[in-house]
Amino acid sequence: MKAKLNFFSLLLLVSMLNLSALFSQETKYKVGCIGFYNLENLFDTENDPNIEDEEFLPGGGNVWTEEKYAEKLGNMAGVIAKMGADITGSGPAILGVCEIENRKVLEDLIATDALKAMKYEIVHYDSPDKRGVDVGLLYQPKYFTVENSKNIKVDIGEHPTRDILLVSGKFDGEELHILVNHWPSRSGGQKKSEPRRIIAAEMNRTIIDSILKINPKAKIVVMGDLNDNPTDKSIKKYLKSTDVIEEAKDGILYNPMVSKYNKGNGTTAHRDTWGLFDQLIISEGLIGTPEKEYKFYNALIFKEKFLIQSSGKYEGYPFRTFSGGKYAGGYSDHLPVYLFIRKEKK
Repeated sequence: MKAKLNFFSLLLLVSMLNLSALFSQETKYKVGCIGFYNLENLFDTENDPNIEDEEFLPGGGNVWTEEKYAEKLGNMAGVIAKMGADITGSGPAILGVCEIENRKVLEDLIATDALKAMKYEIVHYDSPDKRGVDVGLLYQPKYFTVENSKNIKVDIGEHPTRDILLVSGKFDGEELHILVNHWPSRSGGQKKSEPRRIIAAEMNRTIIDSILKINPKAKIVVMGDLNDNPTDKSIKKYLKSTDVIEEAKDGILYNPMVSKYNKGNGTTAHRDTWGLFDQLIISEGLIGTPEKEYKFYNALIFKEKFLIQSSGKYEGYPFRTFSGGKYAGGYSDHLPVYLFIRKEKK
């Protein structure tokens, strides 16, 4: 049985791939886990007349019953509880989410057996998306204290899209800003839809610049389902990011997901091709040697075997809730991502 580890006092020998250097025999670290997960249409079973949720009702196209909803909640909670738990002993200290219908589904999620002991709290605002899908943030208050939050509109000039959720607070006493995103889809094709995601990228950039103007070394994490890959123009040029950590200065962000994408890894699959739409991108303030303050260590895709379809037409794809129009009882059509930050314990 794996020992549960205390978040604020860790002394570990880790041999797992990509994490072997996280701890040493002689050094104690404080370690935090920050993640993002597209929950793939986490809807309740109640009709909301203000949004287009009819397909997720007991009498709707998906025959969305209380039993299916409860299974979906349990599946999502089980994944979240395991993210980073091999290092921290619990789920992420901070978790951004998208494709949620409302605050209620998050309340139901954190009340599940797998998550209730972590005492997650919620930051959520309703977005103008016509289907009612929103972004949100879950956080464990013993690690992160929220000081301010707001939703910021993304005007793409067509159908309303999801807001950007900006949450600012203190992570173990240190200033931290989180931007949770769900950028416009690729409906109509990648090239035709790209301008909408560029608008979302530019709005993120405006928010980031306003934070950096006050504190050039501010710790910022941009996260979300960006519906573009790490090397696409919206992220590299308009969000202003790089995969070369030494170049992440003067406002340029560091994107640790690029190297994973270049090696063929992804978080969602379409037509037998992996895309890495779910990303965690950080500011210069989170880069450096972990001494007195928290710094970035590593970013990962949570690709456990149980999250992958094991047979059938979509073998090797993420094991999703619905497949081919039928209820499959899986998890999500996206894999979650997470990163570790750490600093030496005094």
